[in-house]
Amino acid sequence: MDDSDVDSSRSPKRRRITRDVDIRDSSPDELAASSDREAQFVKHANNNIRRQPTEQRRLSYDFSVSEESPDELDHTVHAFYRNSAPRSRSIASTTPSHGASSSVSRARTPLKQSEGYIKYKQRAVLRGHRRGVAAVKFSPDGRFIASCSADATIRIWETSSGRNLHVLEGHLAGISTIAWSPDSKTLASGSDDKSIRLWDVSTGRSYPQPFLGHQNYIYSLAFSPKGNMLVSGSYDEAVFLWDVRTARIMRSLPAHSDPVGGVDFVRDGTLIVSCAGDGLIRLWDTGTGQCLRTLVHEDNPPVTSVRFSPNGKFVLAWTLDSSIRLWNYVEGRCLKTYQGHKNEKYSIAGTFGVYDGGEQAFAISGSEQGDIVIWDVSSKGLLQRLEGHEGVVLGVDTHPNHDLIVSGSTDRTVILWDRDTETLEPNN
Repeated sequence: MDDSDVDSSRSPKRRRITRDVDIRDSSPDELAASSDREAQFVKHANNNIRRQPTEQRRLSYDFSVSEESPDELDHTVHAFYRNSAPRSRSIASTTPSHGASSSVSRARTPLKQSEGYIKYKQRAVLRGHRRGVAAVKFSPDGRFIASCSADATIRIWETSSGRNLHVLEGHLAGISTIAWSPDSKTLASGSDDKSIRLWDVSTGRSYPQPFLGHQNYIYSLAFSPKGNMLVSGSYDEAVFLWDVRTARIMRSLPAHSDPVGGVDFVRDGTLIVSCAGDGLIRLWDTGTGQCLRTLVHEDNPPVTSVRFSPNGKFVLAWTLDSSIRLWNYVEGRCLKTYQGHKNEKYSIAGTFGVYDGGEQAFAISGSEQGDIVIWDVSSKGLLQRLEGHEGVVLGVDTHPNHDLIVSGSTDRTVILWDRDTETLEPNN
């Protein structure tokens, strides 16, 4: 399978977005807030950072910003994942292969190896999708893996065995994004058919009422921490906030002037972050729909994906200049830039994780060269490259309780990776 197979079978999400807009055309109230509004936002964000509900503390680690340089970030990681129990991780490959996969260029820029070296290895290759895999996600309880594809299906895999439990069918076009509800019982999917569907994971059946309202392809989804709201980003340049119970739009955010590539909720649900091909990252008040802050890098590259850090203090953003940037959104400063992967054409996403017994944090991303790249969050040092895919790696996720990574690629496969040890230990 080559890149044209994916490009011809799905929306332009995985292709580079052409921009003709200048950020200077944006309204002044969204690009630069007044001093009163700035003070209100800083107060709001600081309050958000201090609020850490007990049930969410397993997803918290602390960063402290060095005053010496805006590009120096020191952090102390503690109890990133709590209340986790050891699990057997006997994984085996499942289902037959579906033909040849595309080859990718392997030429890479050498990077200095970080002292905090980690070593993951390939545990299982999960096959079954007939076209490229756009996204992969562990369930919040870690029991399941969900993968979505340009073949218009979602597959639910059992983490412990690699067994394919369900094939979810109902969308009429390729699926670009999936999101788990906090209780791991429901999965949301966004498709090129302009609809969002909810699925009962235990039965593999779709809820009867689809979420309709977007006028173009759905690119990104995220559940609120309580699971009562869903945020979506689309090629129609809009961000919608949905009531999960009624499947109705609660709020429409006039977000961007280009397709919206990524959305996410902060840990307490009070903020939403969105990004787009216009090069803007915007922070929204969930309750009022007000744009509180706009982040713009001086190079203004298209932004394809965003993630809040688990403690809610920072935003990690993927851009089409082969860079990933860590932002302090309260101060509006870019703190770190991670490089070493290739990302110039496709919408690639990643996440955070921990290593060294939960004492250190890493950032992880796919690449157009077919590998997965892991950096130390603080030092920006390269920790490891994982090689195994034969196509562009579009999605990567980390397990909530154990040293496991899952990845999905245009080569139609899902690969499960674990630490190179005989027995998996919980990373808390």
